Amino acid sequence: MYTVKTYTTSNQLAWDYFIRKAKNSTFLFERGFMDYHKHRFQDNSLMIFKNTQVVAVLPANKLDNTIFSHQGLTYGGLVYSEKLKMEQVLDLYKSILKYLSEKGIDKVVIKELPYIYQKFPNDDFKYIAFILKAKLLKRDALSVIDYSSTFKIASNRKEGLKKAEENQLVLKEENDFQGFWNLILEPNLLKKYKTAPVHSLEEIQHLKHKFPKNIRQFNVYKHDEIVAGTTIFETEHVAHCQYISANTEKNKLGSLDFLHYKLITDVFKHKAYYDFGISNENSGRQLNKGLLFWKEGFGARTVTQDVYEIETSQVNLIDEVLI
Repeated sequence: MYTVKTYTTSNQLAWDYFIRKAKNSTFLFERGFMDYHKHRFQDNSLMIFKNTQVVAVLPANKLDNTIFSHQGLTYGGLVYSEKLKMEQVLDLYKSILKYLSEKGIDKVVIKELPYIYQKFPNDDFKYIAFILKAKLLKRDALSVIDYSSTFKIASNRKEGLKKAEENQLVLKEENDFQGFWNLILEPNLLKKYKTAPVHSLEEIQHLKHKFPKNIRQFNVYKHDEIVAGTTIFETEHVAHCQYISANTEKNKLGSLDFLHYKLITDVFKHKAYYDFGISNENSGRQLNKGLLFWKEGFGARTVTQDVYEIETSQVNLIDEVLI
């Protein structure tokens, strides 16, 4: 019923066209985003056709005999049309797993797309993972504000807001990431974790050029000095904090409290969700208590994101589902 093919650059237009109308996709799955780090990963994305029509795609990379969806993205998984029902989705997974097995792939690791990013109810994968006896590798805890529910901003976060007002802090949206990257983000990550941002300055500027409406930078200034900032990846329903950082005076100035209060209550109040991201460490098995406390002070609560490992040899279990 379905034909599975490995993605090639000749399919870029068809891929992007499909991503923009699929029911469970974001701009991160467009090739303009995925390909910025193609030198770091061996792309092994898949396109699934019914006759000549694309009905699903799988953003993916290959490492040894395992397919990952996707090691370079915040989330992954099979992307498909809202027209497809459960029986068809089962057939899609069957076709994909058979194709990969024939290619010598033993395992597929999928970092699921959290439900807050999806346009329609879509827990198909959770059920299929259960049927295929998938192994749960990781479960992260996202701190998310749901605008459809009543949430309360804690008094200690409002105290930070008062400090910001006393220090005459100013919030600005900017197209240039240089000040935040060079003066705040990179020095903080190097000092605290001895690491660098996932995106270099050149990469984030490139992505901003590609997706000007989706990637936004908000900085906080005291007079003319940058003291804090956050990089937002904006999708249809969600404002996601990709990076959050401030200088050493953040508690004295209330800079981060001011920054996110303004974004939550004003800039992104029309969204369905405000996603602070994870507070996990050690592959999801521990939580940064202080970071979690700070996020929950804005009214955020936990949404989980799972990573599953599926053995392609289990594909025949799909034949036993429908009775």
